[in-house]
Amino acid sequence: MGGLVLLAAAAIALVAANSPWSHTYEALWQVRLTLGVPLLPDYDLRFWVNDGLMTIFFLLVGLEIRREINDGSLSNPRVAIVPIVAAAGGVLVPALLYILVCIVAGSAPLVRRGWAIPTATDIAFAVGVLSLIPHVPPALRMLLLTLAIADDVAAIIIIALFYSGGIAPAQFLLIATGIALVLLLQALRVQSALAYVLPGALVWIGMLRAGVHPTLTGVVLGLLTPVTAAFGRRTRERLDPPSTVSPVVRVEAMLHPYVAFGIMPLFALANAGVSLKGLDLRAGAPLAVGGGIVVGLVLGKPIGIMLAPLAAVRLKLLELPGGVRCRQLALLGILGGIGFTMSIFIANLAFEDWRLLAAAKFGVLVGSALAATFALTLGWWAPRRLSSSGQRTVVRRF
Repeated sequence: MGGLVLLAAAAIALVAANSPWSHTYEALWQVRLTLGVPLLPDYDLRFWVNDGLMTIFFLLVGLEIRREINDGSLSNPRVAIVPIVAAAGGVLVPALLYILVCIVAGSAPLVRRGWAIPTATDIAFAVGVLSLIPHVPPALRMLLLTLAIADDVAAIIIIALFYSGGIAPAQFLLIATGIALVLLLQALRVQSALAYVLPGALVWIGMLRAGVHPTLTGVVLGLLTPVTAAFGRRTRERLDPPSTVSPVVRVEAMLHPYVAFGIMPLFALANAGVSLKGLDLRAGAPLAVGGGIVVGLVLGKPIGIMLAPLAAVRLKLLELPGGVRCRQLALLGILGGIGFTMSIFIANLAFEDWRLLAAAKFGVLVGSALAATFALTLGWWAPRRLSSSGQRTVVRRF
C-alpha cells in the first residue's frame, strides 16, 4: 500500500505541474517557513520536506541497515562491501555512457557538464517500486538500501567537487559534537528517544552548514542506535518480560507507518511535479542531453551495478548474500536507474540554459519511468525466480 500511495502522489504532482494550476502548485512549495532557530535561515516548504522530513526516512533506512549489520545479511564484511562496489559501478558506467552519447552527437563541451545527472539513484522511489514486487529476497532489499546510501554519498562528493564551492570542513566540529552527545547519552543508558533530538539536530545543522545533504543525519543516527534488548537496564532484575525488543526494532516499528503513508507521499508531491513546458528536442544539444541521460539511467545503471560486484565475486574478493544471484542483481541494477529527484537536483546545478535544463528533466523523467516499468515487468513476469527458494518471501516494506 505504501508503494501504491507513493506512485499515486507522484502522478498527482506530475499532472499538477503541467496543468493550468501549475503556478499554484509551485507557489505552495515555495512558501517560506520561519522556525526561529538562530543557526537556520528561512527555507521554503519543499526544503523542509526534502531535507527535514526525509531525514526521518533516512533514519528508518539507517535502523534497518544497523539491524542487518548486527545479525543479518550485512554481518559478513565480504557481503557488506558488495553494495558499495555496485554503487561505484553504478556511478562510473552511466557517466561514461552519457559522455559517449554527447561525443557521438558532436555536442559542445557545455553539454557534457551533465555527466553526473544519470549517476544518481532516488532511494525513496526505488524502494517504493520494490515494495510492489512480490517474492523479493530480504537480502536484495537490504542491498538496495545500502547501495542507495552509498550512491547518495557519491552524489554529495560529486556535487562538492564539480558543481559547488566545496565542503566547509569547520562545520564538522558541530557534527562531531552532536555525535559525541549521542554516545554520551548512550553511555549514561538514557532510553528516552526525545533526549536524542537535540544532539541529532546539532548533527543535522552541522551537515547542512558543511554543504553535506542533511538527510544523511538519519543514517548516522540509525547506525548509532543500540541493537540489544537490554540497553538501558543495569541489572537483570530490571529487565522487561521476554517481549522486550531492542531500540532499533522498537523505533523502526514506530516510524514505519508515518514514513510509508505520510513522509514518502509528501516527498513525491513536492518533487515529482516536473514541468515539461518549453521542451524542444529538435536541436542537437537538448537531444544529446536527454538521450544521454536516458541511456545512462536505463542501460548504464544496470550494467555498472551488475558487472562491478560480479567481477569482484569472480575474483573471490567479495561474496553475494544468500538468495541473491544474477537475476536479483539485474533487478537491483534496473531499480538503480530510478534517478528522479537527485538527478533533477544535479541538472539544476549543471545547466543554466533553460532548453538544456528542460531536456535534462525530460530525460530524467523518461529514464526513471522506463527503469521503474522494467523493474515491475521483471518482478511480475518471473516473481518466483527472484526468490531463490521458490517460496513466498515475506518482506517488511515501506
